[in-house]
Amino acid sequence: MKVLFLNGPNLNLLGQRQPEIYGRTTLADIEAQVRQHAAASGTAIDFRQTNDEGQLVTWVQEAAGQFDAIVINAAGYTHTSVALRDALAASPVQAVEIHLSNIHAREEFRHNSIIAPVCKGQICGFGPASYTLGLEAAVSLTSK
Repeated sequence: MKVLFLNGPNLNLLGQRQPEIYGRTTLADIEAQVRQHAAASGTAIDFRQTNDEGQLVTWVQEAAGQFDAIVINAAGYTHTSVALRDALAASPVQAVEIHLSNIHAREEFRHNSIIAPVCKGQICGFGPASYTLGLEAAVSLTSK
């Protein structure tokens, strides 16, 4: 089993950006937690981050045949990227959408995820645990 973790814009700033919302855990810390959790279940992961919308689209397109599932925190592109939504819709690889914060309890513009309808499900509001929950969800998708 191989899971692709995709992280969108500004997630490279975790630990320093708005810690009252996102906490002090860095993306590297989260990746280490996910790797430890994945190793315990025998799951291989590839963990990537970019601020570039086009790069996310390319990675989604390239996932077919290489990965069994995608776990994606599209960050701000969750609410704006039709291109990313279309790439996820076209991909045969099922995706799980994740967010550190509860997007439904924040500013109104964050309530609408345009990628949610093309993902198998959404996990949000559990801080760094959203990532390990996303891994568990991805593994369950392929074990059915």
